[in-house]
Amino acid sequence: MDGGTQLGLDALDPAFAPRPLLRVTPARLATWHDCPRRYRLTYVVRPAPPRSGARAGSTLGAVVHLALRALYDLPRARRTPDVAAALVDRRWSSEGFRDAGQAAEYRLRAREWVADYLAGPGADATPVALERWVSVPTARIVAEGRADRIDERGRELVVVDYKTGRPPGPDDARRSPALALYALGARHTLRRPCTRVELHHVPTGEVVAADHDEPSLQAHLARAEDTAQDVADAVAAAGTGGDPDALFPPRPAPRCGSCDVRRHCPEGRATGPEREPWASLGP
Repeated sequence: MDGGTQLGLDALDPAFAPRPLLRVTPARLATWHDCPRRYRLTYVVRPAPPRSGARAGSTLGAVVHLALRALYDLPRARRTPDVAAALVDRRWSSEGFRDAGQAAEYRLRAREWVADYLAGPGADATPVALERWVSVPTARIVAEGRADRIDERGRELVVVDYKTGRPPGPDDARRSPALALYALGARHTLRRPCTRVELHHVPTGEVVAADHDEPSLQAHLARAEDTAQDVADAVAAAGTGGDPDALFPPRPAPRCGSCDVRRHCPEGRATGPEREPWASLGP
């Protein structure tokens, strides 16, 4: 070539260079939808500003998830109610509870929940993956996340998501962007059909399920792509001098009372007093 010119990406107009895929998780997408300011303070600002302390509801959910992860990692013959309860004890944390008495009460509740779940909706589970990181790429994004459990039922896979807070509504499984992305990720990562998603409310044993078809899964994926682009545009604009308060506006709501970055958000603090760390626990 004349003059030793090389034809590579570095010689192309940047407008025609391939754009890197945007990596997104259900948690990040949900945070953006709830409150762009919280997204910025959680994922964009570095070093990240200090957050509030642990909340009992989150601690309780984490303990139950860890116990169930350990339980279904055991051979089926060793999955007994006593073992399930003991796994809660091993992973127990009292962070965020009002006092030792309240922590002890919920520890007993969690033991019962996990033991009863094993005897109920979790009795015949055939997991092929536990806390598995799955992903699915498109032309615009890589959607990825960690599924609580992926079961095998016949030739197909089923995504199972544990819940310990409020009981799910009848349409929550179908409307959940996270579950749809997990189903797509499981299908791509494990190379098996996957269209069914389930929310398992461990305290009550209630199961809310949905059977997706290809249009419904692709609709969730398209919304994730659009949201990811909105986030990327806001981050890019902020990085070139844009007003972060305009690009990442707050969305004041009752949830501001338990937001872990409310100390950095005047609009959030103006919604009302901060909720006690144990306020979300059931009666």
